[in-house]
Amino acid sequence: MNRASLDKRPADVARMFDDVAARYDLTNDVLSMGQDRRWRRLVHEAVAPAAGERVLDIAAGTGTSSQPFHLDGVHVVPADFSIGMLRQGKKQLPHLPFTAADAMRLPFADDAFDAVTMSFGLRNVVDPVGALREFGRVTRPGGRVVICEFSTPTHPAFRKVYSEYLMRSLPRIASRTGSNTESYVYLAESIRDWPDQQGMADRLRDAGWSRPEWRNLSGGVVALHRAVQAA
Repeated sequence: MNRASLDKRPADVARMFDDVAARYDLTNDVLSMGQDRRWRRLVHEAVAPAAGERVLDIAAGTGTSSQPFHLDGVHVVPADFSIGMLRQGKKQLPHLPFTAADAMRLPFADDAFDAVTMSFGLRNVVDPVGALREFGRVTRPGGRVVICEFSTPTHPAFRKVYSEYLMRSLPRIASRTGSNTESYVYLAESIRDWPDQQGMADRLRDAGWSRPEWRNLSGGVVALHRAVQAA
């Protein structure tokens, strides 16, 4: 469990996301220098959805990551624990079935989805392995999970520069876009304390997922993990 999770209760984290909902997509675009769009496109490719499949997009925020699934003819359910995010998403994409959901207690039946995906949200769950088990419960046998999350840069020199950027520059840039600075201090700490690529793969195994694998994006700043639900 990372230190940020110990410092913040789920309700506190939800309120932070409520506060930044209106400018969340803009701030992410600025902070990642546009890379977040590429990362989300690669998530979509890793899920490899087929028309007619059911996909749960947990921690979907305003639905930016869900819309491409909808355009592919997939029945996608954008879910989030932040009511502020869901309201903003419904304004922007009213045709999507936004659903309030806690990653630890999903309001869906067993084997309800062909795939579950979560981008940049697992760090904010108090018990990540417990959440991954819950994802497995709602995924049919043979289905897949795709987790996109910040990770550990592979080059040691860049790793140090990146850590400095997180703790010093990220909150300052967020404040210039009108976002809540305290929220991005929390997010920076949660990124810094998150396990590396192998550590994330181990969590997937601990949660019962099979054949976890990962792909480094942007030099390991982000890692894309994929695993399969045992048949």
